[in-house]
Amino acid sequence: MRKELVSIGDDYWIEDEQGRRAFRVDGKVLRLQKTFVLEDPEGAEVATIKKRLVALRETMTIERGGRTAARVRKAFFAPFRQRFDVDVEGGGPELVIQGNITDHEYDVRREDTTVAEISKRWFGLRDTYAVDVAPGEDAALMIGLTVAVDWMGHEEHDDD
Repeated sequence: MRKELVSIGDDYWIEDEQGRRAFRVDGKVLRLQKTFVLEDPEGAEVATIKKRLVALRETMTIERGGRTAARVRKAFFAPFRQRFDVDVEGGGPELVIQGNITDHEYDVRREDTTVAEISKRWFGLRDTYAVDVAPGEDAALMIGLTVAVDWMGHEEHDDD
């Protein structure tokens, strides 16, 4: 996942391990709330990631087909590490995203199992991440979580 150095609205492509375009993130400008649309290479909407306007703690929702698929919340207290709690709709165990805020290294865990790893450490370009998704996991959901963590993990947002 690599953000462009200059773009209008936070638009960027996400490539697979072979360098093929897998998803596009379209950051919507001129919206009341921060919104990103995740699209497949043909431009079909896969998910929408939105920052909730009113919440006790910073929250973003991931919607699919007009329905909430997951809610990502910054943890109230997580000493020495950054943590996000993810409520997945439709039952199923919740996910926890935890990592090192300065190195941008995160694990996405379901109970005791790592389902994805998000890493910025090995890349020299600005805002470039590797997202390693475990076999059988929902890649689009993991990319949506990465977009949310990237946005919520930065403290300096102009349009909050």
